[in-house]
Amino acid sequence: MEIVLVQGDITEQDVDVVVNAANSSLLGGGGVDGAIHARGGPEILAECRALRVTALPDGLPAGKAVATTAGRLPARWVVHTVGPVFSTREDRTPVLRSAYRESLRVADELGARTVAFPAISAGAYGWPTDDAARVAITTVLDTPTEVQEVRFVLFGAATYDAFSAALQHSRRG
Repeated sequence: MEIVLVQGDITEQDVDVVVNAANSSLLGGGGVDGAIHARGGPEILAECRALRVTALPDGLPAGKAVATTAGRLPARWVVHTVGPVFSTREDRTPVLRSAYRESLRVADELGARTVAFPAISAGAYGWPTDDAARVAITTVLDTPTEVQEVRFVLFGAATYDAFSAALQHSRRG
């Protein structure tokens, strides 16, 4: 698998799957979630609402993933995953790892070969960027998948630099 880092807008990525750092309601929010819903259009929200009525009446638990259409995005599908809120009292790293692993599992079920990830939990959920980058890179590299390219689409130079350092470190180790 090839890992690519891009500083930019995840809603502009021409890939099979765009991963949405969603909240458990699946009904839109801020940050990446809001941008994906806004650019993708009402088709994404309609499928999310249908999931809430059927398979996920209580919402999507943290660490899990589910797919919908990509609506008007250049991608084919959106895989929604809920990352954990960072805590200094409890190690939630296994849940963050699960968000990446489950997203790749769903991408494999869809037959996706290219996947774009944001920095899950590193924004409003408060995960320290350097650690979020380390967890993301190591988890993706350690997860068996048929995906050929994982593209981390990162907002801002500091986040890009953290992911670049984590990727370089993984290649040395």
